[in-house]
Amino acid sequence: MEADPVVAAEARAALVREIEASGAWRDDPAWRTAFTQVPRHLFVPYYYVGAGGGYERLWGEDPDAGRRDRWLRGAYTDAPLATRVRDGSLLSSSSQPSLMAKMLVELDVQDGHRVLEVGAGTGYNAALLAHRLGDDRVTTVDLDPEITESARRHLAAAGYRPAVVTADGAAGCPERAPYDRIIATCALTSVPRTWLAQCAPGARILAPLATGLIALTVRDAEHAEGRFLHTPAYFVPLRGGGARGGREQHIGGLPRRALQDELFRFLLELTAGTLDPHEALALWRREGQPVRERFGVSVSGPYEWAWLDDPEGPYAWPL
Repeated sequence: MEADPVVAAEARAALVREIEASGAWRDDPAWRTAFTQVPRHLFVPYYYVGAGGGYERLWGEDPDAGRRDRWLRGAYTDAPLATRVRDGSLLSSSSQPSLMAKMLVELDVQDGHRVLEVGAGTGYNAALLAHRLGDDRVTTVDLDPEITESARRHLAAAGYRPAVVTADGAAGCPERAPYDRIIATCALTSVPRTWLAQCAPGARILAPLATGLIALTVRDAEHAEGRFLHTPAYFVPLRGGGARGGREQHIGGLPRRALQDELFRFLLELTAGTLDPHEALALWRREGQPVRERFGVSVSGPYEWAWLDDPEGPYAWPL
């Protein structure tokens, strides 16, 4: 069954207005055209919504017209959509469009840039990049062949053909390097050195790390540095060679008010395994509850560390 083109166009226009009102692409309005032209519903032929403690599946081929309408309109809400669920656990999702817009603006792409996306997802983000830069300048990589197969299918349905590669995202995609920009749509615990080696000098890497977004400028294959953006970000973890198990924390005795503070939880995540949670609380209070932008990450040869205010300052934690 074909989605109602009138409803799809109206819903997409409403989403574009909502993203515009958020100011997401104020610094690079060219992204408005991409979000206007790329049909998100083709990338989420089905998705799951929370229902009664579990998930309800909505899909475009549902025989019930009312449920098809819910699926189509839901595809254009400014919200993340669960696209793969197994045993009640979320495996993959399509990110919130306004967050995608913010990340694409922060990626700071220019005409002629070559971009590597780590984490293919539905293919929607790769389509937005391909719309802006052209198919031949965009590579998206994912470890899961089911994800890359469906992303390739969605992209073709929407008229885009960037390179979709099944491989370990932590290893990048050396055969398509060098890249001017790398964007990750999965959460990292550290920045893979292989990415730096595949970057052109001056390249920018934007990736979720510790419930934030780190924006790194790459000097060469051994050095990169940058600060976190203001925006909070929660993504499914990177899988593959660059993934590491969760680091256990003992947070008993910490005050509830602190644990409910989103910025304190960011600090806990950033320093997990290297800073005792009670020491993290003392630091957080002493430094006046620091915002994300005061934190950064540096990579120098085999060393990688997070820091507060100054890469060479007193507050630094290995990643």
